[in-house]
Amino acid sequence: MNILILIYLFFGLGITAILVGILRPAGYSPERIRLSEEQSQPRNIKIQPFLAGISPITQRILATFHLDQKIKDKLDAAHTKLGITEFFNLKLAVMALAGIAGIFIIGKFDPLVFLGGLGIGYVIPELWLNRKIAKRKYEIVRVLPETVDLLGLCVEAGLDFTAAVRWVVEKIPANPMIEELSFILEEIRWGKSRTQALKDMSRRLNISEITSFVQTLVQAERMGTPVAEAFMILSEDSRLQRFHRGERIALQAPIKILIPLIFCILPVITIVIGGPILLQFMQGKLF
Repeated sequence: MNILILIYLFFGLGITAILVGILRPAGYSPERIRLSEEQSQPRNIKIQPFLAGISPITQRILATFHLDQKIKDKLDAAHTKLGITEFFNLKLAVMALAGIAGIFIIGKFDPLVFLGGLGIGYVIPELWLNRKIAKRKYEIVRVLPETVDLLGLCVEAGLDFTAAVRWVVEKIPANPMIEELSFILEEIRWGKSRTQALKDMSRRLNISEITSFVQTLVQAERMGTPVAEAFMILSEDSRLQRFHRGERIALQAPIKILIPLIFCILPVITIVIGGPILLQFMQGKLF
């Protein structure tokens, strides 16, 4: 029994070390073009090759169930350094850890508990990735109006779109929107057209504000409309959408506050006010 506990302990420590190595900021994804500022960062040379070699049949599983493109879109939207194979192998490792942990907790092998642990282990990396994507989208929407204003000022000063994007990327502190613009510059440098790079960014992020931003720029280029005027319209539209988003969040507050009000605050008030009255009634001193 002691040997079994040690095995579980070392297995858990190994998986924890893998997760810590993955969540560190260093490293890159070999399945996407690295940005210029990422090329100078130290690479994680131990964890990712280990993850890539955990399961030799991962590529076959991904190809059979057609999961590779779906996972790639999520990883690109999250801007994480993991590749498709590495992320899927991470899910397999977490599944194994969760299944063994469930057996260890109950002290015996139960197929339902083991399957439940596998399901939980499969969902945990997805929840982490979805949370990372949601946080990144929120930050992009928050800084989009100011970024559009700066691009419009650069275009009005005489720069073309590519030069304006390069100036904004060089002068503005790093944020998710700047990273996406840097990625556009890298794709254009690699030979992709500006229109296609913008459309790929819209598909990768799947944000309504970014989709409107890209459609306006593509339409302006196609129709010959001045880009500075398009940026002015985009700035007003993005600020209006951000204001409406804030209104929707504010309207959700009364509904969300009902849960702590009903289950936390209301019982305490009932005990404080009704408790003495109930005690007096039980002792016959109320009347």
